[in-house]
Amino acid sequence: MDVDAYSSHSRFSDPGSHADALAAIPIDTRILHTVTMQTILHYRAGAVAATARQWNDIDLRWVSAILDVAAERSGATPSAQRDPADRVGGCCRDHSLLAVAILRQHGIPARTRVGFADYFTPDFHHDHVVVEQWDRWDGRWRRWDPELAEGDRAFDVWDMRKGPRSPFATASEVWREHREGRIDVSTYGVDPALPELAGSSFVQRYVVTELAHRMKHEMLLWDTWDNGLDVTELVDRIADLMVRADDGDFEAEREAATLWRDRLQPGATVRTWSPSGRVGVTDLESRVTTWT
Repeated sequence: MDVDAYSSHSRFSDPGSHADALAAIPIDTRILHTVTMQTILHYRAGAVAATARQWNDIDLRWVSAILDVAAERSGATPSAQRDPADRVGGCCRDHSLLAVAILRQHGIPARTRVGFADYFTPDFHHDHVVVEQWDRWDGRWRRWDPELAEGDRAFDVWDMRKGPRSPFATASEVWREHREGRIDVSTYGVDPALPELAGSSFVQRYVVTELAHRMKHEMLLWDTWDNGLDVTELVDRIADLMVRADDGDFEAEREAATLWRDRLQPGATVRTWSPSGRVGVTDLESRVTTWT
């Protein structure tokens, strides 16, 4: 996908009636960090425990819906300071997608990247989503974590180095390292206390989620759809294409886009396995989830 394609909104990042409010937010990484953290409270890793209504927020999915709820609770613009109880429940995907939405509203190419971070818990790699913003001066994607403030870690959180064994590794990089026998993939997942949500099958599913986000289909981390990804050879192929594309291989980028379009993208509905305990079917056209 061409760099400039990431300067326009996806149906997930489109802010709807909040477009002018996002356009008024200055493009400064420090400000974007503050805005995203003031708008969204992480349902599991926030400084305070999420309320019952915030747990119900975590499946909102659409930036426009997230900002609707934020406005209803505080009656303020997205850049306002909010009491934690008035923030919208969400996770790293929502922090990053909101930052991307602001950047895109300013016409700046930006995208979300799905993978695993080693900087939250020693000896464990949490599933995570971060931002990549196109730096026109350097002609490269600058990767940063909107959940972290400057100085929060020993590395530069607003210009993270890339590649395997970096603080944040993409799902495709992790999958290739696993397939080559170089890592213990059981340490890659949601939380050390949840071994059922870690390991090979978990990372395998995240490879297609990573591809979806790269294709501007910024799905929830707990969405699934029937795409044949139980086929290990297909996951190997996707991971190889993604890593090559990150290295600047334009043919790999085109092949990944074709594979997504012809075989892997979801249809009208996806199944949503919410951490709130609910399971439902989400219609991506009507934007309605029917909980079972």
